[in-house]
Amino acid sequence: MYALVESGTITKYFNYPKGFTLGELQYPADIFMKWSVEEKEAIGIHEVVFDDSNKKDEQWYINTNQSFAFADGTVTASYGTATPKPHADSLYTSQDNTDGLIPDDKDVGDVKTRGLKYNLIQILKSQVANTLSETDWYVIRNTEKSTAIPSAISTHRDAVRTKQASMETAITNAADTAALETLHTYTTTDGVQSRPLGELPVLES
Repeated sequence: MYALVESGTITKYFNYPKGFTLGELQYPADIFMKWSVEEKEAIGIHEVVFDDSNKKDEQWYINTNQSFAFADGTVTASYGTATPKPHADSLYTSQDNTDGLIPDDKDVGDVKTRGLKYNLIQILKSQVANTLSETDWYVIRNTEKSTAIPSAISTHRDAVRTKQASMETAITNAADTAALETLHTYTTTDGVQSRPLGELPVLES
């Protein structure tokens, strides 16, 4: 990406090479590839430098739009301060009621929008259901035919539910969005990836 700088002000952006007119002169698109950096900058064409230092993981944060600035001969595209996504549910308030913003089937104190905690727990419950579904047939067979469920299977299913409970507790007790992110962030130690939240047990084959 390039920007045209005139008298210290960015006046145009180029997302891809294309011809343009500057003053009374027309320049073809191929100058972007054929001209040197110095030649392009001599007419005000600067390659944009992207600064992503403020950009955060969009699973947890809402990033600002990029802003562009020209300083010290460089055009920089950067982000402002990211806003954490709400970690808790948002509830309808008395002010919402006064402003007529509460639907007919809702009331003050009801959930307005779900926060990250709720959504993460729903994802976890879905993962647990998928994990248990792999051994559900043992339970079905036991119900229909009274065939005993192998102890290893019962132990595994209990372990899954126990781990689910501890994971849900960790999510629920997270103080803020940053804490939720930390719970879910993988690190590598001695070639092994892990995260504070942990993982659901895997059935030994």
